[in-house]
Amino acid sequence: MDITLKDIQEAEKGLKNVAYKTGLVHNTTFSEMSGNTIYLKTENLQKTGSFKVRGAFNKIAHLAEEEKKNGVIASSAGNHAQGVAMAATAYGIKSTIVMPKHAPLSKIAATKSYGAEVVLYGDVYDEAYEKAREIQQQTGAVFVHPFNDLQVVAGQGTIGLEILKDLPDVDIIVVPIGGGGLISGVAVAAKSIKPDIKIIGVQTKNMPSMVESISQNHITTIDGMPTIADGIAVKTPGEITFGLIKHYVDDIVTVDEDEIANAILLLLERAKVISEGAGAASIAAVLNRLGNIKNKKIVSLVSGGNIDVNMLSRIIDKGLVKSGRKIFIDTLIPDRPGTLSKLLNLMAKTGANVLSIMHNRSTKDIPIGYAKVELELETADDEHVENIKRLLSSKSYSFSLL
Repeated sequence: MDITLKDIQEAEKGLKNVAYKTGLVHNTTFSEMSGNTIYLKTENLQKTGSFKVRGAFNKIAHLAEEEKKNGVIASSAGNHAQGVAMAATAYGIKSTIVMPKHAPLSKIAATKSYGAEVVLYGDVYDEAYEKAREIQQQTGAVFVHPFNDLQVVAGQGTIGLEILKDLPDVDIIVVPIGGGGLISGVAVAAKSIKPDIKIIGVQTKNMPSMVESISQNHITTIDGMPTIADGIAVKTPGEITFGLIKHYVDDIVTVDEDEIANAILLLLERAKVISEGAGAASIAAVLNRLGNIKNKKIVSLVSGGNIDVNMLSRIIDKGLVKSGRKIFIDTLIPDRPGTLSKLLNLMAKTGANVLSIMHNRSTKDIPIGYAKVELELETADDEHVENIKRLLSSKSYSFSLL
């Protein structure tokens, strides 16, 4: 089984009035940080918030009338789910989506809003996939695979066509990899038009199934660990995508959870782009794994923006603490009038902004005559934090940073 440039071009025609032609945006900050010219392909602004709508629509558009009668079923961590649900509803077809139990609430709600029946099952995509196959056997619905399907791959490949049209002299495209459908389509499209272009894939270190499969030269299942890049948390790659990646992709790198979280925060602050973990993996790779590449035009594919708001809040908080822009201080003060005011005035003199205060004298670990104070402070940077620590020490405060 194979896919050609013609297949992808046909998919592009079919998606003309369905998928947005998303922007290719130059980013000065990432360019300066990496020593290259960096462009963001903003598929986070696509309908349903990710690239997945392309492959789902292309697959469903090719179903025969007889196949449509029993509806469609899919398994997904969220983005493919929304694409299938939207496409099925557009064609008047019933859709059932099996999602992992811990899929982001925002993705579950969005999938239901597009008209799908949602079944929650399993802890990772692969367990949801097995359940979906079981339901398919019972109902006779057509299974819409998120990556191991040539028509789905062709739909995702339309991104490659758009990148080459907007930036013909691009040197490298960096693409997140889960099951491999996105990078397979992009690589076939891009290499068919420009054979010397480099395609680099990115996986999370917590679930490096395609990395291991390529290394072992056969499809390998990885149990892995939970990851904030849930959209690329796939234990077993597809047979179709494995073959295409072996043939068309030049390299695959892995990034860790802190690097992905930092990339999410940087995209938000420096590019005004909201990205989910999977979408930010490409920028994490550009900033942390491609240090040997300089003076190239690189497109970083931000594959989706469907991040749970609670997760985003936690990532922002952790990122602020890590960069010295927020600290939590735990200290003891004498339990008498004026001592809390004295501490707060001291913090004000440093320029720190007090975000919250916890004042407690009742727990058993607090000596009689003292009160524990926990301060959440907004700070400028690591140097500012060090200045606060030195000042507290000089005033004989016993304290710890939480």
